[in-house]
Amino acid sequence: MENGGGDVPENANDHCPGTQSEAAGKADACAGCPNQQICATAPKGPDPDLLAIIERMNTVKHKILVLSGKGGVGKSTFSAQLSFALAEMDHQVGLLDIDICGPSIPKMLGLEGQDIHQNDAVIWRGPRKNGLIKQFLKDVDWGEIDYLVVDAPPGTSDEHISIVQYLQIAGIDGAIIVTTPQQVSLIDVKKEINFCKKVGVPILGVVENMSGLRQAFSDMKFVKPSEAGETDATEWALNYIKEKAPELLSVVACSEVFDSSKGGAEKMCQEMEVPFLGKVPMDPQLCKAAEEGRSCFTDQKCSASAPALKSIIKKLVKTK
Repeated sequence: MENGGGDVPENANDHCPGTQSEAAGKADACAGCPNQQICATAPKGPDPDLLAIIERMNTVKHKILVLSGKGGVGKSTFSAQLSFALAEMDHQVGLLDIDICGPSIPKMLGLEGQDIHQNDAVIWRGPRKNGLIKQFLKDVDWGEIDYLVVDAPPGTSDEHISIVQYLQIAGIDGAIIVTTPQQVSLIDVKKEINFCKKVGVPILGVVENMSGLRQAFSDMKFVKPSEAGETDATEWALNYIKEKAPELLSVVACSEVFDSSKGGAEKMCQEMEVPFLGKVPMDPQLCKAAEEGRSCFTDQKCSASAPALKSIIKKLVKTK
């Protein structure tokens, strides 16, 4: 394959001019290339704002990017709980949500309703997103903090190229990639891993989220199915258990929600030679904590997920 300047994606067309060329995404050779729109809208050449970003980021010790190949895998929940955990370890933490079109971090931090910006749907093209991300980095007074956790949208898009370009000059520690166990998610995560390798972002590790359902037996609901439909049998079932087998109330029920028979994220990490950080089970109490905008570590309610998250976060801090 004959290509132009540097920064040429592996899946580029022949005669690719390079992602930093003024002709990127616009040249005849770019027609039909899967990277065409991203290249056409990505910043080109020397950026006068980079020095301001470097100065602002100099007060941030560690910069961590949280990625996922697909939406709906719990990436933002993980980002929020990672930030809560680091803060409870006496670190100063900042959390930046660059999912411009669908931010969820305000809800997960209990900040919903704060009059920071309009809450209507945002529909922006690449250049405006890139400009806002740049503004987040250079104009926000992050102060002297230990960690900046950046929650990115799923996939690999304009936002990813921009945040990587801006953070690499300021010294990014690396990326955490969140997935679920099933193959449909792992296929996309492999693309995310390859993206990180191409652009030179270290992979801190992969987290397998929603790794089976874990729920205290006493928190479960029960129904009686019939031809007429379902009737709630929770009160009857719990009373029966209390009378006949009370020891079951201290048992945690486990169920495989997604098919992990092919080895899940752990096997994929072995094959792609990237660190595997651990598994976090699907925990209804963790979902509730996220909905209420609170940490899952402040009480004993998230007994299934909190220990798993703590173990993963300790690995990250130890690595740093």
